[in-house]
Amino acid sequence: MKIKAILDEHRNDFTAIMECEHCGHEERNNRGYHDIHYHTRVIPAMGCPKCKKNRAGEPAETFHPGFVGD
Repeated sequence: MKIKAILDEHRNDFTAIMECEHCGHEERNNRGYHDIHYHTRVIPAMGCPKCKKNRAGEPAETFHPGFVGD
């Protein structure tokens, strides 16, 4: 998943629309944090709820708890 648009920010916390690089599915992420760990480790590991792949195209075993939707 990647950040498509940031909807709201308060200090280092943010809410964003996330987009899957593989299928184009979009989800609202209710929690994010602007730090190096979140951007280099957490976001690339996020699995798409639709195609079930992470950024590397591997099957994701877990999904980020901040997603809202199906």
